[in-house]
Amino acid sequence: MIAITGGSRGIGAAIAERVAVDGHDVLIGYRSNEDAASKVAERIRSLGCEAATARVDITDPKSIEEFLDAGQELGPLTGLVAAAGEVWAVGALVDLDPADLKKDLEINLLGAVLTARAAISRLTGTRGSIVLIGSAAATLGSPGTYVHYAAAKAGTAALTVGLSKELAAQGVRVNCVEPGTIWTDFHQDPQRPAKVAASIPWGRAGEPVEVAGAVAWLLSEEAGYTTGATLRVSGGL
Repeated sequence: MIAITGGSRGIGAAIAERVAVDGHDVLIGYRSNEDAASKVAERIRSLGCEAATARVDITDPKSIEEFLDAGQELGPLTGLVAAAGEVWAVGALVDLDPADLKKDLEINLLGAVLTARAAISRLTGTRGSIVLIGSAAATLGSPGTYVHYAAAKAGTAALTVGLSKELAAQGVRVNCVEPGTIWTDFHQDPQRPAKVAASIPWGRAGEPVEVAGAVAWLLSEEAGYTTGATLRVSGGL
């Protein structure tokens, strides 16, 4: 069973459907939109796999444990994708509300740390895999937009390297996928992907399914010798 936080929409939903194509049952984590998560689950079942949904607050260790427990009916955990993410504060750092900054850092960095932590004991000895969803912002910095989010995602990349070494002896692989600008409802301005397309070497924003394919490979046995890697899916950014 593959557990995916942020699995009800955007990149997370695309990952859920993609791993179902590979034959995996899926636990879909959502923060507030149960209906959207249920629709993803229905699509997974139409592909011949089982699916369950559960609410999860990735900043709350107890909530994450309860989320993973909800997937036990699908069988043992074999893979975890930490795809949940959100940004409340957008603009120049000096203009941003400290409360919003704190919330963003907790969701986008602490959330990844706590989600990975909760999965370790369940994956140990299974040849399981953790995939963290980072961002191309980690190296671009996102000046004038969300430098704090970029810093959090740089932390996710560092977490990938350190945790992959920490868990290697336990047979657990840890990798990271860094999307660039993708057509999802992550953006406060829905047309931002089109507006920034000219700055992307490939000339367009990406689609969630293009990120999902990279995650599915990292979860697969084909990537059995890949750990501590960061795979960039950003159109050349």
